[in-house]
Amino acid sequence: MSYQEGNNYSNGDFAPQRGLQESTIREAYDEGGIRAGAVRVARLAYGILSRRKAAEEGVARLARVLSALDLTALGVGSTLGVGVYVLAGDVAKNYAGPAVILSFLLAAVASVFAGLCYAEFGARVPKAGSAYVYSYVCVGEFIAFIIGWNLILEYIIGAASVVKALSEYLDSLLDKAISTQLHEWMPMHSPHLAKYPDLFAFTVIMTFSVALAFGVKESTKFNNFCTGVNLCVVLFVIISGSFKADSRNWRIPAAAVPRGARDFGAGGFAPYGLAGVIKGAAVCFYGFIGFDCVATAGEEARRPQKTIPFAVVASLLIVFLAYCGVSSVLTLMIPYYMQDEKAPFPYVYDQLGWPWAKYAVSVGAICALCSSLLGAVFPLPRIIYAMSSDGLLFKFMGRVSEKYQTPLIGTMVAGLFTGTLAMIFELEQLIHMMSIGTLLAYSMVASCVLLLRYEHSQPRGAPERLRASCGAVLRQLLFGADAAAPTPLSAAVVAALVTLYGVWCLIMMNCVNQHGQAILAGETVPVITFTISTSLVITTLYSISRQPVSEKKLAFSVPLVPWLPGLSILINVYLMLNLDYMTWLRFAVWIAAGLIIYATYGAWHSSERRKNLDAVQLAELHNDSQTALLQSGLSQHALG
Repeated sequence: MSYQEGNNYSNGDFAPQRGLQESTIREAYDEGGIRAGAVRVARLAYGILSRRKAAEEGVARLARVLSALDLTALGVGSTLGVGVYVLAGDVAKNYAGPAVILSFLLAAVASVFAGLCYAEFGARVPKAGSAYVYSYVCVGEFIAFIIGWNLILEYIIGAASVVKALSEYLDSLLDKAISTQLHEWMPMHSPHLAKYPDLFAFTVIMTFSVALAFGVKESTKFNNFCTGVNLCVVLFVIISGSFKADSRNWRIPAAAVPRGARDFGAGGFAPYGLAGVIKGAAVCFYGFIGFDCVATAGEEARRPQKTIPFAVVASLLIVFLAYCGVSSVLTLMIPYYMQDEKAPFPYVYDQLGWPWAKYAVSVGAICALCSSLLGAVFPLPRIIYAMSSDGLLFKFMGRVSEKYQTPLIGTMVAGLFTGTLAMIFELEQLIHMMSIGTLLAYSMVASCVLLLRYEHSQPRGAPERLRASCGAVLRQLLFGADAAAPTPLSAAVVAALVTLYGVWCLIMMNCVNQHGQAILAGETVPVITFTISTSLVITTLYSISRQPVSEKKLAFSVPLVPWLPGLSILINVYLMLNLDYMTWLRFAVWIAAGLIIYATYGAWHSSERRKNLDAVQLAELHNDSQTALLQSGLSQHALG
């Protein structure tokens, strides 16, 4: 009996028999030695790691109660957090000056690229789990587990850092009353822990977790209220600042810029030049992180194919307009070099003689932190629910309450873990961990868009074999657009090109990151390296665009494929390379812990593995019944 390698079985196909797989490994070893046995083991291991889910909506187990307005408010609330009250002043003073508007524009465009990719997958796979589910559908089980594990880290640290910021903000408003009392009662003397257990942060996290566990709709009503107050305060800042706007602050001459220990640039609209605008955009990009929580609610949206794309794009547009308006009036009210990096608006209103206005800003900041906290806490149990439902994490964490139709246990466990971290740790050094998980997820979703757009749909029955040769691959690269539909060869070529594209992006962006000044100065070796890598990036995307496209109709499709997803990957790679090495080291430790869980539990309890085992048993019964009927027929014929 021969069988196809891997596990790409369409509905109705039977997986290979387990006993036969083991015997063929031994036979391969007996016939070809260690090399042949290792090749067979590698093929079978690849089949296990690349198990994929069907991209079908199925039956939702969570309550579909969220409207387009709820999803948009969730996206705005989780994205338009404390950054709107801090980020604009920081970037204006240290990176871009009044050109902070352009920095926000570039960051918004980069975020929209990633958002469109999320929107397509949210319409294609309307299930809880966000990028985890998307990669499970497209790439395979192992990569999906890595992405899901990263998202868990991202949301845990994100929620812990937000609640820590909320605690410190309220503590500062109360003249350090909370921290002073807790430090006096329960001091902690450890270099790796906080100075005192932040019981207030733990209580807030558990309160939000309980609220989410006992009703999503009620929680979104609170989020809608906080988001509404936040937007009203943003409008108040923009309107009130307009009365004190002075266009001369965008045209400050170089002679008027103060000189001293710090360099404040050359004045004008872009005092730090184009390089400052781009660096500012890299910082501003993190102000747009959070919209992906909309995609985690795919199984609770009423019409996910329409509402998720709308909510993603609408939330990014609203956030960009808010950032643009706030940064404009901020730099028009006082010169960019006078901004306060940590609390720009209270400082500005004090300078203008409006001390009462800073209290309105404080109300908006508290509401923004609450909505950001909800946006960070909301997706975490959904990721855990999706992974445990697939058997990759412990099953009990994915149980859905029949009464509340929420992952009750997963929500409470996630809240307990997050609250503990917020209570005992100083999280300033871990904030960048949130960024690396997000950027990796963005890159994976953009790559999945490319792979699925050029995928070959396997017909029912025996799957087509891949027949590849150097000549066939070369013809596919040159004349692939002439084909009417994707083939196994064209899909394999696109997969290889996407992998190579990631390598070229890494080389190109590393060259820019390490030798940017040398490239601008025209030094030979950096310029040649940058030119070659840029040419490879463009050529690879062009080669992908020459391949036949899948004819599958979608409710929402990313435009300008492969150029737009390719640009999104390029930007994400650049931003990841700007993270410090300690972030990558902590990331490696977290990944190692996840690999242990996958190797000892997830790979063996995977739902896709169970489906294959069930298919094997069905195939054996089918073969046994056919054999019995054949033997019965032969015996009757002999007797006859």
